[in-house]
Amino acid sequence: MSARSLRVLRGLSLLAAVFAFGVVMFGAFVRLSNAGLSCPDWPTCYGRATWPEQQHEIAQANQAFPDRPYETHKAWREQVHRFLAGTLGTLVFALALIASWRRAWARYAVILGAIFAAAGVTLYIQGEHHWSLWLSLFAIGLPLLASTGLDRPGAWRISVLALAVVVFQAMLGMWTVTLLLKPIVVMGHLMGGITTFALLAYAALRFAGVGARDGSYAGLRHAVIVGIVLLLCQIALGGWTSSNYAALACGTDFPKCLGQWMPPADFREGFVLWRGIGVNYEGGVLDMAARSAIQIAHRIGALVVFCYLAWLSHKASRRGLRVQGLAIALVLVAQVLLGISNVHFGLPLPVATLHNGMAALLLFTLLATLARTQRRHEDSLFLAYGHR
Repeated sequence: MSARSLRVLRGLSLLAAVFAFGVVMFGAFVRLSNAGLSCPDWPTCYGRATWPEQQHEIAQANQAFPDRPYETHKAWREQVHRFLAGTLGTLVFALALIASWRRAWARYAVILGAIFAAAGVTLYIQGEHHWSLWLSLFAIGLPLLASTGLDRPGAWRISVLALAVVVFQAMLGMWTVTLLLKPIVVMGHLMGGITTFALLAYAALRFAGVGARDGSYAGLRHAVIVGIVLLLCQIALGGWTSSNYAALACGTDFPKCLGQWMPPADFREGFVLWRGIGVNYEGGVLDMAARSAIQIAHRIGALVVFCYLAWLSHKASRRGLRVQGLAIALVLVAQVLLGISNVHFGLPLPVATLHNGMAALLLFTLLATLARTQRRHEDSLFLAYGHR
């Protein structure tokens, strides 16, 4: 692979990671502003590629979807989010194609995967949902298979794997609309966005040559991985809280909940992952005891993650990774303050959106720390010499 191609990989992975962060932030803005069903069809919006703007278009939209009256201030948010996600998909496809180019079969698998994904969307619009699903599964499986067969270091494989994740993320976006904001799907969609960002960010770090010259930081690796797993679980729990509209289930009390340390809470009902199809989950369907249980669990999870990452920040600093340790500590404190502000101020949209973005940023600090525990030669030799 030429040095020019390697520079393109480095720049493209960075651009894709930054763009993915923006998509995660905008997706949180859409979800938290209750605009998730503002376009009742997918991938169009009231049958249009953009969204209705003229009065006659709005009248036609309301006639076609009488159960979902058109809301101008919300529809554009949902459709712009889809445009941004589609742009990110194009960037990831280009990244996967370049990363897999050296092996012909992997290159063709990536190309075929993209073709199947596009064909699946077309068939879905035409109402051929069964065939659309099968094509989408092939669109996921082909780049997934290609990522396992590359003889390149991790960043190359991750770049191809990201394409499979993006296709599945698109399917989750579709199900978010068609299953009427089903909580498990909404949470999965959030985690898909976070996973996409994490893969692209880690690939960008490795392509940039981030790593250690030797194994001096290898002892931290398992501790950092545990921190990443704990944080991802907490992000998923936050997604479950948001998708069940439980963010203010404890009112504006903190650290108490509804004026009590342990109010009535139905944990069993609050964590039923799969409920009936056909129910409109917009606004939530759980009673207050179930929502309180979700909120309390989220707070307990936040405490566990805070304690562990605070310890990890101290440990990383003591082991010589002072910049990474300080970054973890600063972002961790900011995230906790945003979470408390969400409750205290009644979930203001800017603060709630920043809370989602800060979670992704905290994940990035852990990924950067993980990259520093890896040996630099895994990817940087390719960047330096263009061959192994």
